[in-house]
Amino acid sequence: MPSSTSTGVPEKSTSRFPSWATAFGPQIVAGLVLGVIIGLVARAMPDAADGNVNWLVGTVQTIGSSYVKLLTVAVIPLVFTAIVSSIANLRQVANAARLAVQTLLWFAITAFIAVIIGIIVGLITDPGSRTDVAAEAAKEPKSSGSWWAFITGLVPNNFLGLGAKTSVAEGVATTSLSFNVLQLLVIAGAIGIAALKIGPKAAPFLEFNASLLAIVQKVLWWIIRLAPIGTAALIANAVATYGWDAIGSLGVFTAAIYIGLAIVFFVVYPILIAAHGLSVRSFFSGVWPATQLGFVSRSSIGTLPLTERVTERNLGVPREYASFAVPLGATTKMDGCAAIYPAIAAIFVAGFYDVPLTFTDYLLIVVVSVIGSAATAGTTGATVMLTLTLSTLGLPLAGVGLLLAVEPIVDMGRTAVNVTGQALVPVIVAKREGILDKERFDAPRNGDPFAEELVDA
Repeated sequence: MPSSTSTGVPEKSTSRFPSWATAFGPQIVAGLVLGVIIGLVARAMPDAADGNVNWLVGTVQTIGSSYVKLLTVAVIPLVFTAIVSSIANLRQVANAARLAVQTLLWFAITAFIAVIIGIIVGLITDPGSRTDVAAEAAKEPKSSGSWWAFITGLVPNNFLGLGAKTSVAEGVATTSLSFNVLQLLVIAGAIGIAALKIGPKAAPFLEFNASLLAIVQKVLWWIIRLAPIGTAALIANAVATYGWDAIGSLGVFTAAIYIGLAIVFFVVYPILIAAHGLSVRSFFSGVWPATQLGFVSRSSIGTLPLTERVTERNLGVPREYASFAVPLGATTKMDGCAAIYPAIAAIFVAGFYDVPLTFTDYLLIVVVSVIGSAATAGTTGATVMLTLTLSTLGLPLAGVGLLLAVEPIVDMGRTAVNVTGQALVPVIVAKREGILDKERFDAPRNGDPFAEELVDA
């Protein structure tokens, strides 16, 4: 029972723990630290007698993958309902077509800057000639990117752009479902436009869609609150599974990738934010929940629900615009996977096979990186983007196999930069178009994932 003062007014109850220990931000940091510790312990433990991973590795793998699945499950209902609602509310946003054009333009501008940095870092470090990787490791990937795949990928396979794949291992058939976010955007956009054209008769549907969106966002909020647990499991699995042994002879290449990512993340993005009169600190504190989840999950699509939420709730981008720009960015805006990585990797492959690159080749790398990520939409992955770059330059696709050993390690940094860039562009465009909620952008976080006074109850 709470104690009372001399006036008979109950005193405010106090927590056993300080506020910084129970806030979301410190919980995420604690999850990262705990994950590293668990990962090191799991890595030191002997494997099970039957050759499988030990129980601790298996546990963190299950918890981590389950958390990513929870987020991924929210993608389809979130994107569909948000796109339909955004189109229904487009009349409240001036110059909707201009917003779309500005978004694509800034996607291209930031990708151009990133690929130039990637080329410069690649030329300075020359990773292809500074490696001991064996030539026997070269092998062509199972899938590759193509421009035609992008065009055909726009046509939905079914109502929600779902796909199924059946694989057989040790006599057991397993069927897994997947979805194409770009196709989902096309479907939701068509339905939203049709609802606008119908007029009053579509009002019940739009009201139902708005209610469903609110429900999905509430469920998503519950999933987000589990992020510290998911973070600890994901980083523990990364440390236990990958460690640093895999870097080995590809140390220069790995370092080059992270140098390029660091320049974009810590130099280019802050300059762009500051150039538009915005606080760099507010941007990074606002986007941090999505950035850190992207790093540990290695999935832009899995992080999409959180990226969209922080873009709207923390960074002040209107929902009508954020629900269009962020999903589009999650499939076509990848400064890490589609710009820095293929540029440095292509230079690596060329150096390894002793193939000189001309000015025209570097120009082709820029062109593919700026507009080529669209060709990998729906088949996301840096490997697919790299194959598109190598095939355009006429370099052997077998060179992709040389880099597979460090793929998980570099993918963590790539995805973090991807996710941050996917939130950056909507902020820049919203600021330039005068629709950014500056008060929300600058609101204090106080350790929470979203500004305290702006969070839904």
